[in-house]
Amino acid sequence: MKKENPKLVAEKRTVKGRKVKKLRAAGQVPATLYGKGMESVSLQIEDRPLLKILEEVGEAGLVDLIIDKEETPILLRNPQYGVVNDRLIHIDCFKVDLSQKILAHVPVELIGESQSVRNGNILIEVTSEIEVEALPADLPEKIVVDLSALATADDVITVADLKIGDDKVEVKTHGEQVIVKTEEPKEEEVIEEVVAPGEVPATEQKEESEEGDQPEPEADKGKGDQPEADKG
Repeated sequence: MKKENPKLVAEKRTVKGRKVKKLRAAGQVPATLYGKGMESVSLQIEDRPLLKILEEVGEAGLVDLIIDKEETPILLRNPQYGVVNDRLIHIDCFKVDLSQKILAHVPVELIGESQSVRNGNILIEVTSEIEVEALPADLPEKIVVDLSALATADDVITVADLKIGDDKVEVKTHGEQVIVKTEEPKEEEVIEEVVAPGEVPATEQKEESEEGDQPEPEADKGKGDQPEADKG
């Protein structure tokens, strides 16, 4: 049974420039539809269904974009988020030709438990997505990596270790690229401050002068703590 693509409704957008702030305030996300052999089209999409589908399929899952009741197969690309509130402020809709292979970056999903981590080592994810080439309908939405292969701190999982299980998908990322590994925790190093000659801190200079390293004034030698004129 063929998997049905999620459907996303969009409207053509006439508002551009700084005025798109009003669209965002009204719950609409500015978008751009583009593809091979077509002129780009400005769109606006309701944010809630868009965010739900983006979370579900990411940037590698096919989506049927509906504009004026006409469906177009697309991939969601280049989501942009606001700096202050991390809100989605723009997204691209890439129109695909279902008969032509395309390149796509597929996210990595880590599953399972690592014996190396249970032994106290630190898990380090080096690569979060893999570049693949396939027909749009054959693109995997994610690539699963089983952490149970990491038994010691010397073990790594590379792209060559992946088992996508589909000869319709060609992996383009180099096979030696590390996806995830573990390392022994580093011991905290105690760094001693080295003071160069002539750079003694002022507080230490003060302490040295209070300990009697400064010569006694000539007029006060042998006369006690105060000059004779001050007595009585």
